[in-house]
Amino acid sequence: MSKRIGLPVTLKMRHDAHYVEALTTFSGATVGRMLPIEKVRPNPEQPRKTLGDIRELAESIREKGVLEPLLVRYAAREDIYYIISGERRYHASREVGLRELPCIEKSADEAETLEISLIENLQRKDLTPFEEADGLARLADQFEYTHEEIARKIGKSRTSVTELLSLRIIPDELRRECLEAGVTSKSLLLQVARQPTPAKMHDMVQRIAQGRLTRDEARRARQQEQGSAPRPDPYTFTYRAEDDSFTLRLQFRKSHVTPDEVMNALHEALASVDQPATEPEAAA
Repeated sequence: MSKRIGLPVTLKMRHDAHYVEALTTFSGATVGRMLPIEKVRPNPEQPRKTLGDIRELAESIREKGVLEPLLVRYAAREDIYYIISGERRYHASREVGLRELPCIEKSADEAETLEISLIENLQRKDLTPFEEADGLARLADQFEYTHEEIARKIGKSRTSVTELLSLRIIPDELRRECLEAGVTSKSLLLQVARQPTPAKMHDMVQRIAQGRLTRDEARRARQQEQGSAPRPDPYTFTYRAEDDSFTLRLQFRKSHVTPDEVMNALHEALASVDQPATEPEAAA
């Protein structure tokens, strides 16, 4: 008969003092412990803007207890524990009157605490696209992560990270308008963010809120607007010799070019002429 592996049959999966002590004794390693709730504090740099509705979570904790320990760090100077992960569980536990919380202590400085909090929150499903975008921006700005690095850390594609970050172009007042109107779909917000001006963004939000514009219609409208706009002609510099022996034309990809850019282009062209011909060119 094969040896049984796992928790002892007498050990119940509850996050109370007995569970933590029994698991610690069984494994021989420190897993967590119960902390007085008054010794635990929310993270002052908490990335989440709102906690959302915690009534259902509070009822679950009232009935079954806290089923997942909070991740905390100890601040020796203040003799308290700051929450790295689990703030909603903390507030729900206070609401139902718990006096102790199951916690796992992690040695981390303030920067690492913020990084873990951001990543943990960004992996949640109940954030608005704007909260996700702001969290990603903090990771990029404060920790100098590339879009590729952020994508790996939070388990999203690089394209998704780039799209979410593009939502930050939407002004704050228009963000509030989107949330109040129930325009929270990422695909629709992307179409809003791609509008050329805040006025056009506002107009699109109004049409979406009134049910006059779907995601596909918004995309088609944007494509039609881009297609109808005249594409600027590329700038062309032309020089004709006085004796009409030759004509020189430099065509740029953009429509506005400074005299310095023209001069630099001429120098670059002249330098290529001065270079010695390669063997195939010489043979030709």
